[in-house]
Amino acid sequence: MWIANNWNDYEVLDASGGEKLERWGKYLLIRPDPQIIWDTPRARRGWKYCNAHYHRSAKGGGEWEFFDLPEQWNIRYGELTFNLKPFSFKHTGLFPEQAANWDWFGELIRRANRPVKVLNLFAYTGGATLAAAAAGASVTHVDASKGMVTWAKENAASSGLSQAPIRWIVDDCVKFVQRELRRQNRYDAVIMDPPSYGRGPKGEIWKIEEAIHPLISLCARLLSDDPLFFLVNSYTTGLAPAVLTYMIATELKALGGNVRSEEIGLPVTDSGLILPCGSAGRWSRE
Repeated sequence: MWIANNWNDYEVLDASGGEKLERWGKYLLIRPDPQIIWDTPRARRGWKYCNAHYHRSAKGGGEWEFFDLPEQWNIRYGELTFNLKPFSFKHTGLFPEQAANWDWFGELIRRANRPVKVLNLFAYTGGATLAAAAAGASVTHVDASKGMVTWAKENAASSGLSQAPIRWIVDDCVKFVQRELRRQNRYDAVIMDPPSYGRGPKGEIWKIEEAIHPLISLCARLLSDDPLFFLVNSYTTGLAPAVLTYMIATELKALGGNVRSEEIGLPVTDSGLILPCGSAGRWSRE
């Protein structure tokens, strides 16, 4: 498992009974997590005195209960700053476990010692975009949500990366990749973090089980003559790491290199357990 264990401003303090107690900077949040099917005593004071609690509804969805939480605040990861705010379906605008991937490809970019063009698909609020840009890459950031791209730009400004070579694109990811192929644009690295299910700006339906392999195949054709890495994330519980390996290896076999897929996770302070947070498949020359 790849573990995001270099955080100072974020921490999973405890996990029990379908929920996790998290520290986001100086604020404590309780949020549901379907992986936490164990139930242990909740000894920490934060379980009773948190700043906000997201309650899952038995009918689907849920809602926030706020006690003492600002509308927006920020946390840092190394040289990056992320603006956070609670919004629909328990999210805060950041997936901290992805730092395990940021550290991996950031090191590859720095060691490459050459210009690196990165394509980041389903780029959300820009965590991977900023990590790649801070490492020295030029990045094309693509997301179907205008609001998410605006949020990512705000994170870039907070991180001192307003002038970094980042191209901000609001578009359906598949259609954008198809156009880039027609334009014969090429990239040295591809990152994709697709949802299990989603809709594009014009109502296009995305189902990961049906769409992920065709997209990997398309993106493989976007790679330059000297590609650096290829990264696919998945939060779909039914998509095993081995499946990611098979798809990536099938499409990139002509390039040689190595493919490895693992679960990604976050350490839980009180129990010493590692909370699984999805999977990632990585290809690189190394």
